[in-house]
Amino acid sequence: MDLFDLQNNVERLAPLAERMRPSTLTEFLGQGKIVGEGSLLRRAISADRLGSCIFYGPPGTGKTTLANIIAETTNAHFVKLNAVTSGVADAKKVIEEAKELLRVHGRKTYLLLDECHRWNKAQSDSVLAAIEQGYIIFIGSTTENPYVSMTRAIVSRCRIFSFSRLTEADILNGLKRAIADKERGLGNFNLQIDEDALSHIAWASGGDMRTALNALELAALTTHADSNGVIHVGKEEAEQSIQQKSLSVTEDMYYDMISAFIKSMRGSDSSAALYWAERLIEAGCDPMLIARRIMIHACEDVGLADPNAIVVAQSCVSAFERIGLPEGRIPLAEGIIYVSEAPKSNKVVEALELADKAVKSIKRESVPLYLRDPSYKGKDEVVSGYKYPHSYGGWVEQQYLPDELKDEKFYFPTENGFEKVIKERQSERRKK
Repeated sequence: MDLFDLQNNVERLAPLAERMRPSTLTEFLGQGKIVGEGSLLRRAISADRLGSCIFYGPPGTGKTTLANIIAETTNAHFVKLNAVTSGVADAKKVIEEAKELLRVHGRKTYLLLDECHRWNKAQSDSVLAAIEQGYIIFIGSTTENPYVSMTRAIVSRCRIFSFSRLTEADILNGLKRAIADKERGLGNFNLQIDEDALSHIAWASGGDMRTALNALELAALTTHADSNGVIHVGKEEAEQSIQQKSLSVTEDMYYDMISAFIKSMRGSDSSAALYWAERLIEAGCDPMLIARRIMIHACEDVGLADPNAIVVAQSCVSAFERIGLPEGRIPLAEGIIYVSEAPKSNKVVEALELADKAVKSIKRESVPLYLRDPSYKGKDEVVSGYKYPHSYGGWVEQQYLPDELKDEKFYFPTENGFEKVIKERQSERRKK
């Protein structure tokens, strides 16, 4: 078998999700905020002026696809590495080739690094100079938060683009496109698929196009044709192909139940919160939705009235992830009960909103001189006047906000739980 035949077989036997991968921005589904008409990223791609960046978001949302589209539309050289299997030697080889291409042909090189959060500091540092000097344009792709999982040096040199889960409408468009496509998709199959089956796959995929297309392909390939040669895929086949049962509630009821669960936790009714959580799980809801809400409420509705709430919530969610269903429901229940029964305060959220409003209201602010970093100041810019709190017993009256906001206050603790202690501390400081 020659190389051409091998390539044809690879393309023909590739999974449907791979065959249907969009090759142009016109085909790209979802992420309108990032690559919609007139967006910064779309303009940069069209003008071939894209700088180093990191694509961050859940799997199956188009990160690698968009990188491949960039590769197809740019005149630059494009190299793809995976952080799991590549290291410093691979990066150095790419950089040397990029230098030569730039010197001889004036051609740029893009380096796409999948799973970029898997590189350690030494591996990341190996490309820093090349990024700064313009030998390579770095595109990282990761499902992990780069601000947490990657070295600051790399992150500071890249623009971060956050990808969101695809909507059910996006998934449905992708499924229908695959069903109709005769070259790359299932268009040559005599396939008849019910709307409720498609809707179930779109819903159960959780915003992951790869998962949805793989489920569709599995359903089409494993369902026997009838006497007329028609492959009929109904909801039952859809459920089996994606291994998640259909909700035993309507879509409106599903969202109403989520709302009831949220409001029950906020209202300190642990019994009701437990009921709605269990009802959702039994109906086919992803338990991680419940888990995420527990952590959100620990900060949003409990906050500093009980600072341990987020600790308990995170521990319970971590335990669930390690254990899985069905026993994992026990730590989830513990988290629900703790957060529900904890004293409530939304002052953290209110403080954040006030601070955000203040940030957006000030066009330009100056950091008070005594708060500035003295480490890089010249002799002509001496920073003085800072009062070191520990020299005054742990606290001293001092202005920390810029002059434009010096009298503003954002956080107002309640009398609930631990916030009562915080309020008393603030009062004591004012008396001093």
